[in-house]
Amino acid sequence: MFIDGFVLGSMGTVMPAITRDMGLTLFEQGLIGASAMIGIFLGGPLGGYMADKVGRKPMFTIDLATFLIGSVLQFVVTDAWQLFAVRVLMGMAIGADYSIGWPLLAEFAPARMRGKLLSVQEVGWYVGFLIAYALGWAFTMYDIAGWNVILGLSTVPTVIVLMMRLGTPESPRWLISVGRREEAIELAKQYMEDDEQADLHYEEEKKQGGFGPLFSAEHIRSTLFVSIFWFACVTPYFAIGTFAPVVLEHLGLHDGLTGGLALNFLALLGVVLTVALVEPVGRRKLAIAALSISTVGLAVVAAAPAGAVVLIVASVLVFSFANAVGNCLTSVFPAEVFPTEVRGTGVGFATAISRVGAAAGTFFLPTAMEKLGIGGTMWIAAGISLFGAIVTVWLAPETAGRLLGDTAKGAEG
Repeated sequence: MFIDGFVLGSMGTVMPAITRDMGLTLFEQGLIGASAMIGIFLGGPLGGYMADKVGRKPMFTIDLATFLIGSVLQFVVTDAWQLFAVRVLMGMAIGADYSIGWPLLAEFAPARMRGKLLSVQEVGWYVGFLIAYALGWAFTMYDIAGWNVILGLSTVPTVIVLMMRLGTPESPRWLISVGRREEAIELAKQYMEDDEQADLHYEEEKKQGGFGPLFSAEHIRSTLFVSIFWFACVTPYFAIGTFAPVVLEHLGLHDGLTGGLALNFLALLGVVLTVALVEPVGRRKLAIAALSISTVGLAVVAAAPAGAVVLIVASVLVFSFANAVGNCLTSVFPAEVFPTEVRGTGVGFATAISRVGAAAGTFFLPTAMEKLGIGGTMWIAAGISLFGAIVTVWLAPETAGRLLGDTAKGAEG
């Protein structure tokens, strides 16, 4: 998650330099800004499907090795289409990792702290995003290195994490779901608490995998909820976050790079708060609050007069904080509400839907600001957050403290 945040966080700071060096049109700016999200759209379902079919363990290494190849290639790209292709490849690896890593962690985690362990992954994401943004800001401000080097720095943490993944055990829940019971029991004794070992019995009945069950009567509520919730959280975030310096300058903050740094630091605080509250308060209440407050923050930005810089910037910061709470929960809900045989596929499908919004928001933001102005653009973002809040009130289950075998029976609430 640190690496994912790192590779996405660097783009906002180098986009002006890439645009200048390559003479990018608005279309090309949007395409490159959205490239990683397009890759995630493709990689999420594919990686999740493969993780359900061949296992979590092998895919957990393959996807990061693919990401490493893309990271290295960023040092040598020379034109817009090469950069777009490389970023799509890296995005595919990121999407696969969502639908492999989160199910793997959820399947080992004890119920009493599963939400905390899953949500703390988002701390890694925001730390990675913040460090990449800060490095990009410093390298740009003091002209230390070009954009190729800034983007290619993701190679360093990728190598470290790839080495750390060697030796990861296979998920006992997945092993049982494919009939490898004895192997699963031995691994469970080593890595799982007693309650989680006892909960493995729910995997005994072999069930159909693939995409079909996601739309069955049993799981359609879960599929709709996690897809729409994730879509509503990330669409405004990536649109604003990827072009944070440009957006903040349009809002009246002349030092947009510094403002973007503050925006992402506040988002990190929101994630830390979520980690602390996700078990005692619960997922559902936090999710509803996050999208509701995000809606208000964006609406204030949209309605505020152009000269009200303090009010506008304060509202953007409130949005950043609240939106981070919602984004943190996107690492919790998807891994909890699907059964083992489709957990990777379900997370992958929801990942793809979310990235439709993230890519569209990132792609259309430059054009929307030119055609509709900042006010009209922010009204659209507020509407997306409001829709997500309504769906969350309607469909969100409460999964805190429940064994995975129980939460995966469907989102009854």
